[in-house]
Amino acid sequence: MKKLLGAIATLLTLSFTTKAQDYMSINYNFNKGEQFELEQKSRTETYTTINETQQRVTRDYNNIITIDITDVIPGKAILTFRYKELRFNFNAKNQNIFVDAKVNKAEEPFQAGLKKLLDQPFTVELQSTGVITKVDGLDNLLNNAEAAFSSLKKDEQEAYKKLMKDQFGTDAFRAWLEQLLIMYPAHGIKTGTQWEESVPLRGGLIGRIDLYWNLQTWDSQTAKIGGTSKINTDKVQTLTLDDDIKATAEISGTTSSNYLIMRSSGMPSICVQNTEMNGNYTYKVNKAKGIKHDLKVPVKVITNASYKIKQMK
Repeated sequence: MKKLLGAIATLLTLSFTTKAQDYMSINYNFNKGEQFELEQKSRTETYTTINETQQRVTRDYNNIITIDITDVIPGKAILTFRYKELRFNFNAKNQNIFVDAKVNKAEEPFQAGLKKLLDQPFTVELQSTGVITKVDGLDNLLNNAEAAFSSLKKDEQEAYKKLMKDQFGTDAFRAWLEQLLIMYPAHGIKTGTQWEESVPLRGGLIGRIDLYWNLQTWDSQTAKIGGTSKINTDKVQTLTLDDDIKATAEISGTTSSNYLIMRSSGMPSICVQNTEMNGNYTYKVNKAKGIKHDLKVPVKVITNASYKIKQMK
């Protein structure tokens, strides 16, 4: 009898151990003084069709950002970001703006603006689950950078300020970071586990993004996670587009993502994302812009991006 009970106990222990090994827990785990380097490469193409004429706007980014862990508090950490390299290419209406923040380009005011962002710190408060609770200091950096446009005509100043805010402002940065960093569940997960979160659209469009993730495989050091998102705008809210055009947007789309995660920190070492959105803008009457009645404008947005994060110390 004792042998039988001992055998049963052994089997139960083995069963429990096996089940425990099926699950892993993961979150953002940092130590003060650690540093990461993030490389971003992405392109966004926006197509609009006005009076049967298609227009294309492209935005290319090639940036390197350092991330220093400057404080660790139970349940959250303070991450200090700095742009180390900043290259941006904007092409619209036969106008091309290409700037490398490190290379002086006297004829291009945007270069002087971006140069003022280099090596300047701003912080992100990140919960251990991946929820961003605060982005601090970035708006002040942009305000300082806008001094580079002070010699321009007023309408040119406003156009450059809007371009800067739309691409590098707090809302745009937070929206980008919320889609790059996975928000982890509080409980353990196993292969095949799916979970989701929802965040507001930021940095231009108004609406929500529903984010979904699934654990594909994992080992003691890494985890492969797949992600998708569903994007939907609020079709009754008015927003301001380029050229100060007021419009509403009825746009929806999806993003697919693939992550390779460093389990020690929870940070993605590699992330590849592809987004496609389709729908319509409705331009509101604006006689100064030649819009005599509400105008429905089909729009398509495609973004392809890749990111690499490596731990430097």
